[in-house]
Amino acid sequence: MRSVELHHVGLAPAWIGPSDSALRFPDGGEFRLEIPSVETPAMLAAVVDAAADHGVTINRVSQGSGAALLTEAELREMSHLARAHGIDLVLFVGPRAGFDIGVFSRSPMGPAQYASVRGTRQLGYAVEDVLRATEAGVRSFLVGDIGLLAVLTDLRSQGRLPQDCAWKISAYTAPSNPATLRVLENLGAATVNVATDLTLEELADMRRAVQLPLDVYLEAPDGMGGVMRGHEISDVVAVAAPIYVKFGLRNAPVTYPTGQHIAAEGVAMSKERVRRAAIALEWLVRLRPDTVQSPVSA
Repeated sequence: MRSVELHHVGLAPAWIGPSDSALRFPDGGEFRLEIPSVETPAMLAAVVDAAADHGVTINRVSQGSGAALLTEAELREMSHLARAHGIDLVLFVGPRAGFDIGVFSRSPMGPAQYASVRGTRQLGYAVEDVLRATEAGVRSFLVGDIGLLAVLTDLRSQGRLPQDCAWKISAYTAPSNPATLRVLENLGAATVNVATDLTLEELADMRRAVQLPLDVYLEAPDGMGGVMRGHEISDVVAVAAPIYVKFGLRNAPVTYPTGQHIAAEGVAMSKERVRRAAIALEWLVRLRPDTVQSPVSA
């Protein structure tokens, strides 16, 4: 904790905490801001508008329902809008066990299988989903299956997928130890969602193990633990840089898979996620004012 007020009442913490990370993004930034669960063009437009209202720079948005549930026109619209505002658009690979005919992923013992890809047929659909989205200009994808990650990396190396495609590991696969994180990096992951409940010491352990940016929820939806630690942003960025700080939404309905039937709800939640990010950034300015955020992409 970077505040010094407790020193004045004789309650200075004995624990100092892990050392600050010296790693940075290539542009010199320590952190980038990500808004997750941006499912549709309307929700992306709401994020852009809310960011302007709050004076917040959004570096990346991600989506959870999957590219497969967007029309080709919607894919192109989201790609164009994101590029126009320098935002990295990350779409989930749509096919997954949680949407499939198999029931294990939706059983009490099966949530860890939710984002896995079942069989070679679904694996083929997943690859085709990525190809379809790349044709609309999308280059970043959320991956929840380790085998799919290996396949996509191989296809990219063979020139079957664009060389500038990047794989972001889903929070459904979130590692909680540095050994697993290193395996994902070696398989071609560009960034990785780590577990939502890691301590500062555990985040520092993760950072020491790899070079890639970490994706860290500072507010997680209830289904991922409901963590609310936006006020800790200064410490989290300090020990884990380079880092994508993410703001889900506590006390909000699950919207995967989304659609027009819950469009207004999705737009409202997108705006509130940006507002939560703006509040956290006020804490960052208060406690670590020299922290550097990456600018938007060219």
